[in-house]
This record gives sequence, structure tokens and C-alpha cells, in this order.
Amino acid sequence: MSTPPQTPQDDRPRRLVAAAALTALEGLVLFGGGVWMLVYGLAGSPDNERQAVTGGITLAVLALLPLLAARGLLARRSWSRGPAVITQLLALPVAYNLLQADSASIPAGIALAVVAVTALVLLMNPATARALGIRGPGRTDEEADRTDTAGK
Repeated sequence: MSTPPQTPQDDRPRRLVAAAALTALEGLVLFGGGVWMLVYGLAGSPDNERQAVTGGITLAVLALLPLLAARGLLARRSWSRGPAVITQLLALPVAYNLLQADSASIPAGIALAVVAVTALVLLMNPATARALGIRGPGRTDEEADRTDTAGK
């Protein structure tokens, strides 16, 4: 049995795949929360129907940022790291606020903080930057190649 030929997509670092998965997970949870809020606003009995509907639509639309970033990470697009990092940085204050609650929100805050910090570490890893074709500021291709070769 022969192995299939490798494509450039097959040599993605695990860190990049893990960062994309965590970013996509955040996007899916955000989208699910938006849909839930929208349905509750339309079919339930919220205190303010207009606010619930607007909040649900806003969350669903905001979920596009991490979902598109995750797709870009998997496709090894250099632009995708920025939105993914922004998503993680925005998640940290949300996690902090969840941790300040006196309710069942505390475990959600812990989970969100762990996911956000883990994703940030993965996104800032040099192997991830290389896989996305991101060089340091002011570095030419030759300098990047020399540094990468010397580091191996």
C-alpha cells in the first residue's frame, strides 16, 4: 500500500493546526451563543426583546472573525494570524469578567482563559510564524533563510 503524495498543506505544524482549532472553537461557541440569544429574544420572554435580538445578531456576526481566521490559519495565510491574535486578546477580558461572577460562569471563565492563553502561545510560536511565511520586521528573505537554517 503506497502513501499518498504530500501536498504543501500536509506539512502544517501541529501548533498551527491546534491554534486554528482553538480559534474555530471560540468562533463556534460565539456563534452558538448568538443564535441562542437571538432565538430567546424572538421566542422567549426576555426583559428587553430588542436588546436580546440585537445582541444575538451581533454575537453571530462577530463569530465570523475567529471562524475566518481559523480557516486562514489552516490555509497558511499570513493575514490570518492578526485576527486570531485579536480574538484571543478580546477573550481575556471576557474570561476575567466571567471569573468575577458568583455563579456557574466561573468554570466558563477558566475554560475561556485557558483556551485564549494557549492559542496565544501557539500563535506567537516561531514555528507558526514560519509556517505562515511571517518574517520579523525589516528582515529580508535571505536573512530569514540564514536564521532559520542556523536555528536547525
